[in-house]
Amino acid sequence: MNQPGDAARSSGDEQLSYDSAGVSIERGDAFAEFIKTLNPAVVGSDLGGFAGGLELDLGAYQRPVLFSATDGVGTKLLLAEELGIYDTLGIDLVAMCVNDLIVCGAPPVAFLDYIACGRLEPSVLEPVMRGIVRGCELAGCRLLGGETAEMPGLYQGTAFDLAGFAVGIAEREAVLPQPERMQAGDPVFGLPSSGVHSNGLSLARKVLERVEPDKRQELDTLQRELLEPTVIYVDAVKELLRTGVVTGAAHITGGGLEANTQRALPPHLRPSFSWNWSTPQVFTRLAELGNIPEHEMRRVFNMGVGLALVVPRSGKSTIEAAAEHAGIEMWLIGELTDG
Repeated sequence: MNQPGDAARSSGDEQLSYDSAGVSIERGDAFAEFIKTLNPAVVGSDLGGFAGGLELDLGAYQRPVLFSATDGVGTKLLLAEELGIYDTLGIDLVAMCVNDLIVCGAPPVAFLDYIACGRLEPSVLEPVMRGIVRGCELAGCRLLGGETAEMPGLYQGTAFDLAGFAVGIAEREAVLPQPERMQAGDPVFGLPSSGVHSNGLSLARKVLERVEPDKRQELDTLQRELLEPTVIYVDAVKELLRTGVVTGAAHITGGGLEANTQRALPPHLRPSFSWNWSTPQVFTRLAELGNIPEHEMRRVFNMGVGLALVVPRSGKSTIEAAAEHAGIEMWLIGELTDG
């Protein structure tokens, strides 16, 4: 006859494995092999085994400065999960990092990703990975490596999170901002956004909850507009930086246009915006459906301007001509004033 505790001892003697704990080495290896099939000109490194290496030619620099940036895509992940659309998230991830570099005057050279998940599901993460590679292609940088971590218990089911890391190089004399060159009256230009980008999604998702059930089509349209990936501004800004007249630049993320532009200015100056540009319809609908005051919309969202540039008054015609020649859409959105 079994004695009390025999069943417990028997189950305790059961052999355990990483698989039974919810982590599959085989799934991880297969995902790594999948990544190798993506653009070989962008993915991977010929140097290093446990870290990615990139040989740098610094001969073109007098005083090279290394910049780094890290970011994620926030609750846009939840929206993607609701729609089952994952291929734009990787572009967002790259964009949030490389745009932060280029506004410092540092074109990106390398990117790494970190994916944490409850279970590595190829139908979810392979599109994410394709988006990351596409983002690197658009930014002109290499994907040197990354990490994919299965962590059951910390993440449930196929839930996952993303983080990105990018490095860029700038010439010391060309690093932005250059506050000593700024003064009241300097024009501020804006490059258009593709929509909300990856900021303010928590508020936007609360607005979606207010859409009435019988307006399913409008809800679907709004959700898809919110998933539109963040614009990667690297090529456009590199072209405009060649003019030598840009004194400051700001990537418009959480905190809106005014707060982010202020980060690139000296304390005695502030930006004054006209707010007369064409605002994407998605912002109008969010404000209407959510009964969001105008000041709150401007405080949270980019309102159609994804990146701001400051130039001296004497450089206004120069940068306008450069933008027109390169086919870069750019608006005059305001000027600097004494703060």
